[in-house]
Amino acid sequence: MSIETKKTNEDNILLATLGMIKQAVDLSELSTEVYDHLRTPMRFVEVAIPVEMDDGSVSVFTGYRCQHNNVFGPFKGGLRYHPNVTTDSVKALSILMTLKCSLVNIPFGGAKGAVVCDVPRMSMKEKERMTRSYVKTLGSIIGPETDIPAPDVFTDAQVMAWIADEYSTIMREPSFGVVTGKPLAVGGCVGRNEATGRGCFFVAREAAKSLKIPLRTARVAIQGFGNVGSSAAKMFAEEGSPVIAVSDINGGVYNEKGLNIKKLREYVEQTGFIKGFPGGEAITNNELLSMDCDILVPAALENQLTGSNAGDVKAKLVVEAANSPTTPEADHILKEKNILVVPDILANSGGVTVSYFEWVQNNYGFRWDLATVNSRLEEKMTEAFNMVYSFYCESCVGSDMRTGAYMYSIQRLAEAMMYRGWLRNGISRK
Repeated sequence: MSIETKKTNEDNILLATLGMIKQAVDLSELSTEVYDHLRTPMRFVEVAIPVEMDDGSVSVFTGYRCQHNNVFGPFKGGLRYHPNVTTDSVKALSILMTLKCSLVNIPFGGAKGAVVCDVPRMSMKEKERMTRSYVKTLGSIIGPETDIPAPDVFTDAQVMAWIADEYSTIMREPSFGVVTGKPLAVGGCVGRNEATGRGCFFVAREAAKSLKIPLRTARVAIQGFGNVGSSAAKMFAEEGSPVIAVSDINGGVYNEKGLNIKKLREYVEQTGFIKGFPGGEAITNNELLSMDCDILVPAALENQLTGSNAGDVKAKLVVEAANSPTTPEADHILKEKNILVVPDILANSGGVTVSYFEWVQNNYGFRWDLATVNSRLEEKMTEAFNMVYSFYCESCVGSDMRTGAYMYSIQRLAEAMMYRGWLRNGISRK
């Protein structure tokens, strides 16, 4: 049975995303057809996934795949395993992926997949059987030139390898390009694991330059210390920025002189959590968000900055490494406080950018080295930030950078839809 959406208007990310799209279309004076194309996914599939459990019983999980828009190329998006997945969140995240790909100018459209499950309570074999069952059920709508899944919450390179293997079995030929984020041994790309956090750092660096914040002395607080947050923390630390606070689901740690990120990463790798790290004092997630810092990086889940806590934010710059960590009410408050928010569709697009690099390498049968991957990622992220920030400064006076990013992305999508003949009455409403 699927979990029904039970969200308030503030924390429903689908409503927030559609509201931003409508605003961007209106401000850009685009045809209402543009909004009509973008508000509804091209395909949304809900399926039952039967899985034999280790005790011999059969559990039936609910799975989703949302394919939002493919005007630029194949659908692309992560596969999430989480007990709190909703249809609205899957649709919203597929839309955000469409906008990301447009923003960083890569030839993909947006998609998202999910299975409603509690992975920490499952064995590795149960997780594998569930993954393979998902592919058997939805294999007809994914493919290297159709729809390319990638890792997300509670999925990883191993899950991608299972998908690639099951899909290759169905197709009766090696088809490793069906997913990205794979292990290196089966066509993965070096640098992919750190790509989202690294890309976030590159964007934060450029944003700090724009605000004249010296990065070497900028105090950084990072909420979320998974793959993205820990990678971003590593980059900031290597740059010399004091990372004064980090947190995970069980709480956080603070050191006004800066945490030893190398030791913290080692500690988390050994224990699984930040709690108990001896290099600082314990803090809560809420305390981290209101920390006296220069740069705040929400790198956990959605709806962390809300109308009830945004007024307490003291950072000069918020860089959204997570998807939709800021509600519309919080956005308004942060704008009133003159805090620049670099939106998720720009700040966390490093992952899909390197996924694109992996897909290209799979298609052409060669591999780039780490220096090449990181250099091309830096070039892509820097170019995207500068283009969006310039557009925001020149065309979005009185607005915020999120609005500017949406407008810039949607205008590119609208142009592509016009040339492909999807807009019956043209691109402009005039």
